[in-house]
Amino acid sequence: MKPTPTNNRVLIGMSGGIDSSAACLMLQEQGYEVVGLTMRMWDLPRHFPHEGQTIPQFALEARDLAEKIGIEHHILDVREEFKNTVIKSFIDEYLKGNTPNPCVMCNRLFKWHYLLQEADRLGCSWVATGHYARILDLDGFRVLARGTDRKKDQSYFLWRLGQEELSRTLFPLGGITKEEIKAYVGSKGFHEKVEKKESMEVCFIPGDYRDFLREQLPELDRQVSGGFFVDATGRKLGQHKGFPFYTIGQRKGLEIALGKPMFVTRINPVKNTIRLGERDELLTRRMVITDVREAIPGILESDAPVEVQIRYRSNAIPATLQKGDTPGEWLVCFESDASAVTPGQSAVIYRNDTVIGGGLIADQRLLKKYKA
Repeated sequence: MKPTPTNNRVLIGMSGGIDSSAACLMLQEQGYEVVGLTMRMWDLPRHFPHEGQTIPQFALEARDLAEKIGIEHHILDVREEFKNTVIKSFIDEYLKGNTPNPCVMCNRLFKWHYLLQEADRLGCSWVATGHYARILDLDGFRVLARGTDRKKDQSYFLWRLGQEELSRTLFPLGGITKEEIKAYVGSKGFHEKVEKKESMEVCFIPGDYRDFLREQLPELDRQVSGGFFVDATGRKLGQHKGFPFYTIGQRKGLEIALGKPMFVTRINPVKNTIRLGERDELLTRRMVITDVREAIPGILESDAPVEVQIRYRSNAIPATLQKGDTPGEWLVCFESDASAVTPGQSAVIYRNDTVIGGGLIADQRLLKKYKA
């Protein structure tokens, strides 16, 4: 673990939105010397609403706020690096038949990498963001916990942050609600921040991820066309558009009529097949997770009760864990049915509201080596 920060200079990631703006104002009020950093990661047409504009609108809005509250501000162009890491990983996961969590990957391997790098360069002991999460001290370690506002809690996306990151991170919004943030920012006179519509989509995808994949890989349709929908017995049901264009649990957009609602239950990228089944075929009491990270060494224990969250917009499910046969691999045994367990998604492990670990959901075929 890095030594305790020695000054009150904090570098905050500024997106131009209400949350990072509120975090700036709060840190300033708490006596920190705030320095703003806006990362230019991926350009979209909506970022340039005015003819001839060369700096994205969100960066201009962040810079404007920094000027109004009298703090230092920097814009960091990391578009090429973002493309070669986050975008590449996103595409590669779909080509493996998985459904990735780009925000999880970005936070640990990209966003905090540059926040800490620039913090060191600018002489800042701390980094901060506008995430809705908390950091607690536990047995001499810094660990993540859910934000007070459960509807906005973002600890799920942050589980891969380790001691190096958490020992220097501040989450000013972790203990308050979104409504309180709106009232606070409005009281400071920044009403345009309160009224601005927030985007809920992945930052680099303006619409359907399938269109994004096609844009990045012009030959993709030709490469993955000709595959078949199949049932649990392997019987062909009809042709699909290509395995990267589907995800586990999908019902809409299949463009195949079978007389009853059918769902994607399995994706085989090698055979380019999509297995379809009824809703109950999506249910399971077990799954395997890989690349598991423990918040504190040894905190994950076999048979100890935990709660496991398998997607952002879902409740954590009570479960127990069993250490797997392979390093970094654990078997999750749910106490009730989990639906649409999706390879590539994150499984975040909680004890009460504290993040004690997490991993990546593996293909359900890995269950074959574990006895029921």
